[in-house]
Amino acid sequence: MSDLLYDADEEALRDTVRALLAAHAPWQRTLAAVDGGDPYDATLWRRLVDQLGVTGLAVPAEHGGAAAGFREVAVVLEELGRAVAPVPFLGAAVATRALLACAEHTLLRRLAAGECDVTVAVGFATAPDLATGPEGRPDPVTVGPGPTLTGRVTGVADAVPHGLLLVPAGDALYVVDAAEPAVRMSAVVSLDATRPLVDIEFTAAAARPIATGTAAADAVTAALTAGAALLASEQVGLAQWCLDTTVAYVRQRHQFGRPVGSFQAVKHRLADVWVELTEARAVARYAADRLGAAGPEAALAAALAQAYCGPVAVRAAEVCVQLHGGIGFTWEHPAHLYLKRAKSAAIAFGTADRHRAALARLVDLPPPVTATAFGDAGR
Repeated sequence: MSDLLYDADEEALRDTVRALLAAHAPWQRTLAAVDGGDPYDATLWRRLVDQLGVTGLAVPAEHGGAAAGFREVAVVLEELGRAVAPVPFLGAAVATRALLACAEHTLLRRLAAGECDVTVAVGFATAPDLATGPEGRPDPVTVGPGPTLTGRVTGVADAVPHGLLLVPAGDALYVVDAAEPAVRMSAVVSLDATRPLVDIEFTAAAARPIATGTAAADAVTAALTAGAALLASEQVGLAQWCLDTTVAYVRQRHQFGRPVGSFQAVKHRLADVWVELTEARAVARYAADRLGAAGPEAALAAALAQAYCGPVAVRAAEVCVQLHGGIGFTWEHPAHLYLKRAKSAAIAFGTADRHRAALARLVDLPPPVTATAFGDAGR
C-alpha cells in the first residue's frame, strides 16, 4: 500500500500552482469572463503548460515528460478545482491516459512539450463501463474510406477548437484534427459555464488510427477510468474552497451581537462538511495513486471515488451558498460558480449511482433480492 500523504514534491507543486492561480485566475476574473460569455482562459492555460509543464507530468521521461505520475496530476486538479479555473487540464489528463494505454509516443511527446492540445471525443457524462458499448455511444461515429469519420458526438468537455481529438469509432481509436473544415463544434448551453461543452460533428473527416480492436477499447476505458479518478481530486479542491470560505465568512459575520459561526447549528453543519471532506480526500488520493496499478484496482478505486466525492462536493457547495445568507445567492459572489461546477461534475464520467453499481460488480456483491424472488412466500 502506498503512502497517500502528500510528499514534499507534491506540496511544492501545489504551492507553485496555487501561486500562479492566485496571480492570474482570481475568482473576480473568472466571474467577469463568465458574465462576458467567454470563460475559457487561453492565456492561463498557456501559462500552466509553458511555465509549469502540467501536460507532461504523467508522461515518461523518454517521451519528453516529467515522469511524475497521476498523483501529481491530481494535485494540480485539486488546485484548479479550488479556483474553478476555466482550463482544459482534465481533458488533457484523460487523453494522456489514453495515449499511454495505446503507446502513441509521438503524440505523447507533442502533448508533453505543449505543442498540441488533445481531448478524447466522448460525452462528458459517459461512465467507464459504458465507453465501448452501444449504450455508451448514443451518437455513433462511422468509419468510411480513407479512413474518414462521419457522425456526431454530444456533450464533449475540454475540446479545444485548434487541438486534436481522439475519437472511438468502429473497433478502433482515431486521431482527428479539430481544425479541419470537416469537423464542426457547436457550443452547448450547460450549467457550468467554466467548463464549456460542445457537440462535435464529423463529415468525412480525415482520421488516423492509433489503436484497433481490444487495444482501442482498453485505451478508451482506461482514459475514462482516469477521468473518474482524477475528477475526484478536483471535487476535493472545490469542496475545500467552499469550506474555507464559509468558515472565514461565519467568523466575521455577526448576528444578535455574536459571530454567526458561534451558533451550534452552524458549527455542526461545517463540522459535517469537514468530516466528509477529510474522507473524500483519502478516497481521491487512493484513486489517483491506483491509476498506475495493474489489474482491476484502478477501476475499483475510481468507482469508489466518484461514488463518494461527487455528492460531498455538492453538499459542500450547497452549505457554502446557504451559510453565506443573502450574499451567497447573488451573481456577484462566486459561490454559484462552485455550486454549478459541483452539480455538473456530479454526473461527469457517470453518476454516483452508476459508480456504486459498478463498485458492486467489481467486488462481486450480489444484486438485491426482491420479493418476486421468493414467489408467493415472499409476498
